[in-house]
Amino acid sequence: QVQLVESGGGLAQAGGSLRLSCEASGGTFSSLTMGWFRQAPGQGREFVALITWSTGLTRYADSVKGRCTISRNNAKNTVSLQMNNLKPEDTAVYYCAARMWAGATISPGDYNNWGQGTQVTVSS
Repeated sequence: QVQLVESGGGLAQAGGSLRLSCEASGGTFSSLTMGWFRQAPGQGREFVALITWSTGLTRYADSVKGRCTISRNNAKNTVSLQMNNLKPEDTAVYYCAARMWAGATISPGDYNNWGQGTQVTVSS
């Protein structure tokens, strides 16, 4: 079982930047896929970005493509999400998630480990 702890959320103005981090511990990471998802009030959990631990393959949601960059630090067991040019519609609770099997899937149901979430609020 992988434990995930997010940090770095907060309040930003539209056009600003935030960097989210997720520290993973426990389990083995060789076939891990790490994802960031978000959930706004009254909405379902949606995919933001993912990265595969072994190859560094990345995927992004169309809504954040070009504004967000996901990266990993294998030595520190951390995954980060750099978010630039933030928009009010980026406001949500952001969750780090881990999938313990190979497969760069964007479906939340395919991830079996989740962090507690971190709030991101973007003001206009």
